[in-house]
Amino acid sequence: MSAIPQATRKRGRPVKGESATLRDELILKSAKLFRTQGYERTTVRDIAAAAGVQAGSWFYYFKTKQDILVAVMEQGMSNALARIEALDVENLPARDAFRALVHTHLKTLVSPDHDFIPVLLYEWKSLDEAMQAKVLKLKDRYEAVWDGVIERLQAAGEWPAPTPIDRLLMFGALNWVAQWYKPNGPLGLDALADHAVQFLLRTQPGCTFAPEPARAAKKKSVRKTG
Repeated sequence: MSAIPQATRKRGRPVKGESATLRDELILKSAKLFRTQGYERTTVRDIAAAAGVQAGSWFYYFKTKQDILVAVMEQGMSNALARIEALDVENLPARDAFRALVHTHLKTLVSPDHDFIPVLLYEWKSLDEAMQAKVLKLKDRYEAVWDGVIERLQAAGEWPAPTPIDRLLMFGALNWVAQWYKPNGPLGLDALADHAVQFLLRTQPGCTFAPEPARAAKKKSVRKTG
């Protein structure tokens, strides 16, 4: 009879059919550890222990800790990309499309698997440059969806002349929600998304900015009247 209870025995070499599931578990546990205690402070043994596997069996799936860091980031971006691509924003009015993107982005940040994106945001510099290229392809696809909607907002007068800095500030404000938002708090995700859209676009629904020449002409008219 084994001295180690079956329920607490750590898994060793994976058996056929178990590989994909255990790999996913390692990625999930790694994301949690990288977020809570940082990439540098997390060891391979920490990850193996969290996943309930022997330290040596970890290497059946990943050769280095860098490999699992890039896997965490790729999964985070893949999940986020799949969610916004499912929105079909091309068939929504510009402001509605933007609100859908904001809501989905926020949901990704605070969902049960929310460790992935914060790891990408705060451990990006821990990733080797060669590894970053893998994640950047997904990131570029994700941001391209946003860029298309932002262009439509500009054309509709909802967001006049957005600059690259505006875009960076937008993502910075949205991403910071992961630091303070309480899913069980008084502010629901729908209300948060509405607040965020109003803040970012600086207008209520249905309000648009007049083109610059029209605004300038209006100012001159007011001055003459006075």
